[in-house]
Amino acid sequence: MEQTATLRYRERTPSAALHSVRTARSEPRISSACSDCPLRTLCLPTGMRMEEVLEVDGLVFTRRRVRRGEHLYRTGEVFKSFYAFRSGFFKTYVDGPDGDSQTIAFPMAGDVVGLDGIETDTHRLNVVALDDGEVCVIPYAHFEALALRVPSLQRQLHKLMSREIVREQELMTLLGGMRAEARVAAFLLALSDKFAIRGYSASQFRLRMTREEIGSYLGLKLETVSRVLSRFQENGLITVELRSLVIHDAKKLAAVTPDL
Repeated sequence: MEQTATLRYRERTPSAALHSVRTARSEPRISSACSDCPLRTLCLPTGMRMEEVLEVDGLVFTRRRVRRGEHLYRTGEVFKSFYAFRSGFFKTYVDGPDGDSQTIAFPMAGDVVGLDGIETDTHRLNVVALDDGEVCVIPYAHFEALALRVPSLQRQLHKLMSREIVREQELMTLLGGMRAEARVAAFLLALSDKFAIRGYSASQFRLRMTREEIGSYLGLKLETVSRVLSRFQENGLITVELRSLVIHDAKKLAAVTPDL
């Protein structure tokens, strides 16, 4: 992870960088800019001044629709761009040596993926859509060129990479120090927080992932996840029907123990 978090700066001359920006600006522009996007407070421009965000408007030139079940990219593909989600729900995972896969994260609107490719110039993860969605495609060469003019943009990328490191550390703590009930409870509450930050209901939402995918993420078997969810429902903490979930008591869910 330390290698992934280390940004490799390619050597560029200012003239070459400006040429990249001019070339990019000759391409067709998209209809909506970062400065107009309601997700900008969660995405790459978060914390930037509006004049800096206006500069970032020149960074995203294309969007891509991704259908459910379609891969955004796969392990081993050449790294050219990273991606900011505008809508949809996704899963990142790695292929295991025995043919199984390990779920790494469930990114959604406002999240950024693709930074795994910076260190080796090839992607190390797979990203697949769990629901129809749309992503902003951010060419890394354009990003580097614009970062010469807007230094805070480089800092934003470092923050995104730092966020990923913290997320992985939290996941390791979750997997290593909690029983099954606490893992599932923490997962549901974290998902609730993500929906709330994006303006959706924190207590009622749809699980886009399967029980098996939740288990892969939490290091639990499918049967264990199903059993814990049923136990939470029996105790009145949640109601779950297929993939629809309602949290009735978030405080009790946060305080759940193996003796529940």
